[in-house]
Amino acid sequence: MLKQHILIFHTVFFALCVMILAACSSSKFIPEKQYLLDRVEIHSDDKAVNAKQFESLIRQHANSRWFSLFKIPMGTYDLAGKDSTKWINRTLKRIGEKPVIYDTVQARKTCDDLLMAMKNMGYMQSSVSVDTRIKGKKLTAIYTLHPRKPYYVKSIHYDIADSLIASILEKDYLKTNRIKKGAQFSVNDLDEERKRITATLVDKGYYHFNKDFITYSADSVKDDKGIDLTLHLHLYRANNNDTEHPHPQYRIRNVNFFGNADSSLPLRRSVLDNNCHIEPGRLFSATDLQNTYNYLGRLSAVKYTNIQFHEVDDHQLDCDVQVSTNKPNSISFQPEGTNTAGDLGAAATLTYQNRNIFHGSELFSLELRAAFEAITGLEGYQNQDYEEYGVKASLAFPKFMAPFLSRSFTRNSHGSSELSLAYNLQNRPEFHRRVFSAAWRYKWSEPNHHSAYKLDLIDLNYVYMPWISPTFKHDYLDDTNNRNAILRYNYENLFIMKIGFGVTYNNGVQALKANIETAGNILGGLANACLFKKNANNQHTLFNIAYAQYVKADVDYTHLIKFDSRNELALHAGFGIAYPYGNSTVLPFEKRYFSGGANSVRGWNVRELGPGRFRGTDGRIDFINQTGDMKLDLNMELRTKLFWKFNGALFLDAGNIWTIRNYADQPGGQFHFDEFYKQIAVAYGLGIRLNFDYFIVRFDMGMKAVNPAYETSREHFPIIHPDMSRDFAFHFAVGLPF
Repeated sequence: MLKQHILIFHTVFFALCVMILAACSSSKFIPEKQYLLDRVEIHSDDKAVNAKQFESLIRQHANSRWFSLFKIPMGTYDLAGKDSTKWINRTLKRIGEKPVIYDTVQARKTCDDLLMAMKNMGYMQSSVSVDTRIKGKKLTAIYTLHPRKPYYVKSIHYDIADSLIASILEKDYLKTNRIKKGAQFSVNDLDEERKRITATLVDKGYYHFNKDFITYSADSVKDDKGIDLTLHLHLYRANNNDTEHPHPQYRIRNVNFFGNADSSLPLRRSVLDNNCHIEPGRLFSATDLQNTYNYLGRLSAVKYTNIQFHEVDDHQLDCDVQVSTNKPNSISFQPEGTNTAGDLGAAATLTYQNRNIFHGSELFSLELRAAFEAITGLEGYQNQDYEEYGVKASLAFPKFMAPFLSRSFTRNSHGSSELSLAYNLQNRPEFHRRVFSAAWRYKWSEPNHHSAYKLDLIDLNYVYMPWISPTFKHDYLDDTNNRNAILRYNYENLFIMKIGFGVTYNNGVQALKANIETAGNILGGLANACLFKKNANNQHTLFNIAYAQYVKADVDYTHLIKFDSRNELALHAGFGIAYPYGNSTVLPFEKRYFSGGANSVRGWNVRELGPGRFRGTDGRIDFINQTGDMKLDLNMELRTKLFWKFNGALFLDAGNIWTIRNYADQPGGQFHFDEFYKQIAVAYGLGIRLNFDYFIVRFDMGMKAVNPAYETSREHFPIIHPDMSRDFAFHFAVGLPF
């Protein structure tokens, strides 16, 4: 398997080298007396004007570059011969990119567009020039902006013919007007103010109002950069033959709901009313209309919504809300293959969903999972393989379900409540494990602020170990020479009662995820008061089962730097720390951190790195030993669009995990401020991604660069002494790593 991955790596590298050479020497498709547009630059001779903001106005761009460096698509096209009857030539041209020939007409039109944009920003006396720099058959186009001194707003006056609108704007708008005396003149700002006034009035019942009723007049004096502005808001006129009169203000008379054309509406009226913000007696409001679309659209039972208004007498509107619903029931089947340290297996998940089980858009989900893995290489154990069976049921309500909450709060919040129950059965040659889980959580979002929140009000987990192999018990749990506290703790019955809170923020450029959870505090407070019994390890127990007590916090940040439409740089940092205390000296296995794998330091396979400089010695239990209480991930990934559905990435990863306490079976794993930076692992590599829009299939090939768990200098710095069989890791995953 490793040899196949290495062969793929070498093949991709060789193909890239050939296409890079072709791109560097591309000339056979360039006509005589014409030039390849190699680069386009835009500058400004005034530092106050950022030329980058005008890049979108450039009509002709150079051929795309992979990783902003190599014109591989053009190189692919150039590999094709001129004989179009051959399929290889047609294929290379189709997946490649035709060389861009510099066009003087497009350059002139670009100058005109740039000049217009400059004048709209207030640079009325600006100019734009284009220069070319030629080297062989390649040409660089250089656009230079000459802004000169901008015009400014000398005064602002208002001519509002409708007295009622004048009073509304004086109260709600004019005090926050962003066009101020002395501000730089900008046509774009004027248009934004038209939109802002329009939005204010449409929310006040002016159903027919639009920004065309607002115009400006501007006066300036020769040799004076000041402009006297007047905003005119005209009276209403339905058409050219109508006389002018004050703008009509509309109220809602009736709200009617309709279902699919061939059936009745399967949702309760109370649910529809709770999610409809258009109410009889209220003034028409575009914000209420949009909120109604948003709130009805988030219901799992709703497919789409269509809202129409009909004018009736006395400036009133009847509102018809057509709600088209999804089919309530769906079943999905998802097979998957597994490979754990060379042990092959298969798994399958069957999911049933009902999106409207109580006619209130409640989402009921039932998930059944089964997995099998053929385990090899175990000695002294019964001849059996790994089996797993699980069932999970959840019920989500499209609102907050809690006492003492007002109707306005539950109605205006993008919230949901969820109850979940799960049971998981695992049988391995070494042990049998059962996990029962129950949780009640809330989720809500603020779309206008790009944020979402989750509150785990209560999350219960009961871990039961009905059987442990005598061989495993003798070798790792009962042996007096074995003091692996982490291992022993994770093969005992355990009860976890936790609460947690998480927040996510994503505006397309920056993404932040933060979570905090704590377990055992409530039980810890009751332990002494209720005289909880203690076990042989001096732990308080509930129903004769020790409960976990810890606090855990994680933060994850990603920042995207976009170079152009095909290239971007993703910067990522993640940090997590968990501390066991009170009733626990070790974190439960599910709460411990691990490093390596497709979403961490990709030069290592999952759970092969750390903690600290610890080096695994027993493959049967290293999945326990190579875990920690603290994690640091630092990643940098240059992403580029290749061709068709293929994207590429070059990445550099760094990080590791550590323990807070000093455990005898993890030597070198404890965190120390004066040592941890020496234990940060570094990896680099290449990734290929298939982007199908709704999901991404990812293949990452990573190499170790700096290895903190070393015995020789060659192992310490693999970047200087690479060994493919030792330092190479191949990862397959779905979705981006961050």
